[in-house]
Amino acid sequence: MRVVVLAGAGEKAFVAGADISELASLTPLHAQAASRRGQAMMLGIERLGKPVIARIQGYALGGGLELAMCCHLRIASEKAKVGLPEITLGLIPGFGGTQRLARLAGRGAALELTLTGTPIDAARAHALGVLTRVVAPEKLDAEIDALAEQLAASAPQALRGILETILIGGENGIEAGLDYEAKAFGLCFSTADMREGTQAFLERRKATFTGD
Repeated sequence: MRVVVLAGAGEKAFVAGADISELASLTPLHAQAASRRGQAMMLGIERLGKPVIARIQGYALGGGLELAMCCHLRIASEKAKVGLPEITLGLIPGFGGTQRLARLAGRGAALELTLTGTPIDAARAHALGVLTRVVAPEKLDAEIDALAEQLAASAPQALRGILETILIGGENGIEAGLDYEAKAFGLCFSTADMREGTQAFLERRKATFTGD
């Protein structure tokens, strides 16, 4: 497996959000435990070490947007709407939404979207950096297929290195992040894929990466 694509069933929603009747029955301790389980699942997706693409064809609200934000790339239909409406329930996002939205869109946009709870359309979400690409609904699958094929043909260890240096190294100060990058860069030179990639470039042919 080189690339993962997450998609909602049908065309109405990626994930429309949590079951409100289930939320209403939680005790404070159960709610905190549920939050930690959700956060762990999202972190596991984010740290998978392989590119994960979210196919957002409709609504991505609450936990749905939190799930999309832990994916590395978010490709959406022009009809998509995203938001964190938890404030309207007297709640806050609990599956990492406050943290990832601030990192993707900046503190100001994160405050606006979480304090008001108002969903935004795909064009504004793309302008804020929440969505990676926005395409016409009929082109969504072709766009994702082409992107997935491009990523799947890339060197897996280099992909992992990029994901880790940005997602993990990027959480540190600049000096520590640069050190993390240098170590990951050096590690690439132990792979057969690096030798294949450089040799293919010199021979003016397309590289074939095996993951070794």
